Amino acid sequence: MNPTKPLAVAALSCMLSLLSPAMAEPTDWTSDTLVSARASMFFPGLNYLTFQHMNKLFATRTVAAGSQAWHLPSNATALNGPFQFEGEDYDLEAFLEKTRTNGLLVIKDGTIVHEQYRNSMTPATRHTVFSVSKSIIATLIGIAQSEGAIGSLDDKVTDYLPAMAGSGYDGVTIEQVLSMRSGVNWEERYEFGSDTQLTEVHDNALVAYNYRWCDYAERSEPKVTPGETFNYATLDTSVLGCLLAAATGTKVSEYMSEKLWQPAGMEHPAYWIMDGPEPVGDEFYGAGFNATLRDLGRFGLMMLNDGQANGRQVVPSDWVSASTIPDAGYEPYEPGASLGYQYQWWTLTDSDAYAAIGLFNQFIYIDPERDVVIVKLSYSTDPLGWEEPNINFFKAVAEQL
Repeated sequence: MNPTKPLAVAALSCMLSLLSPAMAEPTDWTSDTLVSARASMFFPGLNYLTFQHMNKLFATRTVAAGSQAWHLPSNATALNGPFQFEGEDYDLEAFLEKTRTNGLLVIKDGTIVHEQYRNSMTPATRHTVFSVSKSIIATLIGIAQSEGAIGSLDDKVTDYLPAMAGSGYDGVTIEQVLSMRSGVNWEERYEFGSDTQLTEVHDNALVAYNYRWCDYAERSEPKVTPGETFNYATLDTSVLGCLLAAATGTKVSEYMSEKLWQPAGMEHPAYWIMDGPEPVGDEFYGAGFNATLRDLGRFGLMMLNDGQANGRQVVPSDWVSASTIPDAGYEPYEPGASLGYQYQWWTLTDSDAYAAIGLFNQFIYIDPERDVVIVKLSYSTDPLGWEEPNINFFKAVAEQL
């Protein structure tokens, strides 16, 4: 997390260019400037801005919106503190500043009760959500299964991706990948700029565009017996995305637009950053989605409403339950943890609430008991940020409402 001075300067140059409305869409995604900028995209002094403009750093694929947006009524309600952070009490604005927040949306009983944009973010800004993307991919897997494109969660990965034969995913079921229990040798350690496994793939697939995430998965190795051990792995979600594309015979962005984004009445087009330029790259399934604050709120509200959105059943209700209610042994994900993990969704051990959570504190928090959805988009200085104080903030807001 300490980019070198040349990389930081390159990132600053790239960020300043974002301010020019006349900037043409770049086509040479492997230029030295863009490779250097992608290498520095987590630069703490500018990530408030980078996270709002990832389409200026990466090749992208659009998730088209429809013509009929799902209307969300509004009724502004005060959110009274104090809210605690690092042992101190703060009012709402101070808490949002301390936790480096770009956007906050609170929905209660289907009505927006608080909506706030900060640091030049607007209602039309498409903000990155990092690993919130995992929960979206899982939702698309559920739709594909309901339509018969995927036969069963007991199907093997290699039934859809023959190129995974001989890899760590050989013999692994879809369900085992969904629950992050693939058994594949993978260490999710966020030390960018180091020699970790994650950094190797990040630098080659996302920074330099040398190969896709799924190319790396094809040469992965097994570590433990599939189904036995939870191991959070962006590589697993990458395989799910490639499997989804193979099963449906189309790009995930196009499938998502047709089956989820348009039927649910999302207001703005969204996009995925890619792990390579057209035509060789894929959507970065594990952490590459970008959307507006309200549309992320609509997604959370759809889950809260058992898959219903914009007057129609978009996601099967039984899939919402299967993916967000923990199976025996899935909560907590390890002894003493405050969270569990089902199908690419985090679950809370002390309630029936669940959440999609991304690096640098991106959240869609859903509390079915209190009928509350909270979306918080942030730019923390550390990849893991302040997960516990944010979740405690969500609990306090939900209880207050």
